Amino acid sequence: MKVAYLCSEYPAISHTFVLREVEALRRLGASIATFSIRRTPSKRLLSRADREADESTIAILPPRWGRLLAAHARLLSRAPLAYLSALRFALGLAGPGLRGRIWQVFYFAEAVFLWNECRVREIEHVHAHLANAAADVAMVAARIGSAAEPGRAWSWSFTMHGPTELFDLRHYRLAEKTRSARFVVCISDFARSQLMAISEPETWERLHVVHMGIPVDDFSSRAPALPTGPPRLLYIGRLVPEKGQAVLLEAIALLTERGYPVEATLVGEGPMRPELERLSMQLGIASQVDFPGAIGQDDLRELYEGATVFCLPSFAEGVPVVLMEAMAMEVPAISTRIAGIPELIEDGHSGFLISPGRPEELADRIAMLLDDPHLRRKLGANGREKVLREFNAEKSAAQLYELFAKELAGSPSTAEPAVDGEPAVLKIGA
Repeated sequence: MKVAYLCSEYPAISHTFVLREVEALRRLGASIATFSIRRTPSKRLLSRADREADESTIAILPPRWGRLLAAHARLLSRAPLAYLSALRFALGLAGPGLRGRIWQVFYFAEAVFLWNECRVREIEHVHAHLANAAADVAMVAARIGSAAEPGRAWSWSFTMHGPTELFDLRHYRLAEKTRSARFVVCISDFARSQLMAISEPETWERLHVVHMGIPVDDFSSRAPALPTGPPRLLYIGRLVPEKGQAVLLEAIALLTERGYPVEATLVGEGPMRPELERLSMQLGIASQVDFPGAIGQDDLRELYEGATVFCLPSFAEGVPVVLMEAMAMEVPAISTRIAGIPELIEDGHSGFLISPGRPEELADRIAMLLDDPHLRRKLGANGREKVLREFNAEKSAAQLYELFAKELAGSPSTAEPAVDGEPAVLKIGA
């Protein structure tokens, strides 16, 4: 089974789950070629696994002009109608205005390169992680392959994460992508429901829920911590508004007022960092909060080991991998009652769920855990069991491998021509 995996950036600091998924599928026997729209800057390759993945990944940008122009010349000379049809199809997906059309020309150019690289490797299926630009390129590449080589079973699929794609349905064209894809992997029932809401019922059978997972053995349960120093709260993730770090800082200020000498580590980088640092000073807790920046996967275990409570007070999420990691390490976790998070955390059993944007509620739950070591151990143990049972990378990879094998074993798919600029629909043969 040969599959091309395409991401906007691979490997990426915030998308370690894709790298783990690729490695797990390869262990099961799948032949996975990894492609990235943009080359990952070397300064963001923070672990040995990242560096190894980068070496074996084909980046489309920055362009290698010789290979790019050769791919276009080959397609235009051998299948000019397919070339023009695919270009028209790509332009039909454009957003309003000249800018939208220019971006679609870029996607088309990248798709021709991807198609040619897959063709020479005898790969006929492209899987995109995230329904963003990578999915646009994968969709057009499959269209090119179907038109230029109708005897081959060209197709594509994508993994639906959220929440970013759900913020602007028109921009991300989720309905069109759902119709066009051979199948869609949804990371949660919530993600699946959001696609069901915008797509025709006849496409619902293409929507499959496969939970992301983590390599549980890499996050084995920790030894009971000896009480040394103040309790430490841990956050890991991008420093962006939708992650709600300001709510955590306000909760820390409330806990300090109540006499809890907590400290916190907020791991990650992003545009909110200066504002969060200013807020910590305004709240009078700057000496209690550490901002170490982005940290590679190899160094995360030590952070989990030293954490008393893991906090992720997000306003918008998919199913956060960092929650899985903390829970696997038996760190009691607190997050918000949104999106797919309740599919991971059962409130009061494997962690705590709070209303988004409520620092008082977050402070109350943290205080409950600080006051009750038995409760911390209980939630930590139940959290690890939840991850072992439902968010184990090996189990998830086996489900995904089975899905790929089933879907790609059928007869070649055919694409209906685009009509009046409308996107084509890939139909699976009986």
